[in-house]
Amino acid sequence: MFADLPRPVVRCLRRLAVLVLICIGVPVCAQDYPSKAVRLIVPFAAGGGNDSVARVVAQQLSRALGQQVIVDNRPGAGGVVGAEAAAKAAPDGYTLFLGGVGSLAVNPVLIQNLPYDALKDFQPIILIASAPSVLVVHPSVPVNTVEELITLARTHPGQVNYASNGNGSSAQIAAVMFETTAGLDLVHVPYKGLSPALNDLLSGRVEMMFSSVVAIMPQIKAGKLRPLAVTSPTRAALLPEVPTLAESGLPDYRAGSWYGLLAPAGTPPEVINRINAATQQALDQPGVRAQLASEGADPIGGTPEDFTLHIRAELARMKEVVQHDHTRLQ
Repeated sequence: MFADLPRPVVRCLRRLAVLVLICIGVPVCAQDYPSKAVRLIVPFAAGGGNDSVARVVAQQLSRALGQQVIVDNRPGAGGVVGAEAAAKAAPDGYTLFLGGVGSLAVNPVLIQNLPYDALKDFQPIILIASAPSVLVVHPSVPVNTVEELITLARTHPGQVNYASNGNGSSAQIAAVMFETTAGLDLVHVPYKGLSPALNDLLSGRVEMMFSSVVAIMPQIKAGKLRPLAVTSPTRAALLPEVPTLAESGLPDYRAGSWYGLLAPAGTPPEVINRINAATQQALDQPGVRAQLASEGADPIGGTPEDFTLHIRAELARMKEVVQHDHTRLQ
């Protein structure tokens, strides 16, 4: 075919042919996506707020994409294990990641030599939902309000314990912000996940904990834990009788969880846009919104660019928190 042409021209034509095939092939591959099951990595154990949101999303995406979306729980190191696995996965759309404030905003600020970059190693797809945290105490603690808890902690400095699902977790960040804002001396008891932390809180081995409403509503409904306040600017729909921390005398306090869908960096934009559209369509359905709301989550949605800006803003906010409370977060 190229026999009568000079060698340099032949080389150029062959390279051009390869580029054309690549350009043609990308949209074809994206159009055929997905042709097999999709894995959704959740960097925490089953049963928590992240897992609950992930299973709602996986069910809806399975229907929209025509392939099963399988939740893959990868707990460990405060979300680092799962985030690293997702960041290093093939950027082909068959591995997705449910990221949140811990894995994408707290860990990058708090952990040195993190094995992934929250901004460079992921392609944001969509911000799914946010969820306020709720401050709860064991029923044996003789307080019914935040004001009474503050008085108790000030009367007994260094004796009131709080649980978290690990060092640097969003639960610890929320508690440290409370501790600093109220001028308290609390004792941090970290656990390897929400389940063991919750077990010790339910048994009374620790007195208090901040947790997402998504994760802890069953225990509140059962009367096994006493809610004192929520961390959102307004009261939570599921806990309308529970005041905010701002109403409880801490007007500058703000904390909470959020959940978003991401893919490894380099995933084709056509695939990103398709997953975004499918997820947004699901979030627009009243039934899905009600399902998330029943878990204590507020649906959000938006574009990949919106989610990127959100992650950058949260990273900046966490940097300020960590710099201010660095010694407490050791």
